[in-house]
Amino acid sequence: MTRCFGCGAILQSEEKDGIGYIPKEKKSSAKLCLRCFRILHYNDLKMVELPTNDIIKTVNEKGEYAFFLMDFLNINEEVLSTYKKITIPKTLIISKIDYIPKYVKKEKIKTWLKEEYGIKEDILFASAVKNINIGAIEKTLENNNKTTAYLLGYTNSGKSTLLNHLQEDGQITTSFVPNTTLDYIKIPIGENKYLIDSPGFQYQDPIYKENMVLLKKMNPKTFLKPITYQLKKGASLLIEDFLRIENKSEKCNLTLYMSNLLEIKKIYEKNESGKEFAPKEINIKKNQDLVVLGLGFLNVKSDCTINLYTENPNRIEIRNSFFER
Repeated sequence: MTRCFGCGAILQSEEKDGIGYIPKEKKSSAKLCLRCFRILHYNDLKMVELPTNDIIKTVNEKGEYAFFLMDFLNINEEVLSTYKKITIPKTLIISKIDYIPKYVKKEKIKTWLKEEYGIKEDILFASAVKNINIGAIEKTLENNNKTTAYLLGYTNSGKSTLLNHLQEDGQITTSFVPNTTLDYIKIPIGENKYLIDSPGFQYQDPIYKENMVLLKKMNPKTFLKPITYQLKKGASLLIEDFLRIENKSEKCNLTLYMSNLLEIKKIYEKNESGKEFAPKEINIKKNQDLVVLGLGFLNVKSDCTINLYTENPNRIEIRNSFFER
């Protein structure tokens, strides 16, 4: 039984549309299934969804330890509620920390995560791209007398990039497409130490399952540079044509922490874009964050009242910020 080195699926030549398919004449020598080969070489996109509860059940029943990756822009209730369902010993890893502005103190984020979201376990900060704190993963296994850990996270949390950095072959398929990893792949990361790459979790909001263009834009390509907008009464921010934030106060200052690839426009009352959705009025206090599921957050600099126009209000979360703590 041979598995695809990219996604972990069992290689097969019987079902062309099935997981792990490889043409029969290639099967004896292939390391990648056709899907992973096309993602790797042609950026050919094919989305596959695996149930979150099935992944969690497997990890809780078979695992001895777990690392859960969550990048700086995607700290939110949905991600952390999934994290809390992991019942075996675990560590939370804040990944892609090279995106975090240098003035944001990591110890402050740790304290905030414990107070705001009730995180009780150890928290690590890491970046595979910049090779920051990667050795702490193996060290954590040693300190807990464990040899193997499941590696978990949402789509685009950086799992495959991290594993490619840790292993010599560097062949795990990386893509913004959910779900690249389709099975559990056991990978050596040191002497008698292993990580099991697991299928990624996916946001339940349909917009993140159907909009490939948006999925590609969600991850910053450069250092995250916050942008501040000053909105007069009646002015709005339009984010990717699916979220309109309209200021109802005399003024409202918002600082965006989102991917530099997203289309964000400042518009005014005469522009009706986004108003096909019913408005939801929200009062936000100074130094609270308006979290947009999967995209990042906006930090509010002064008390204000806003109208939100979006198809699914559940993709928005209001929280106390880690700034000025």
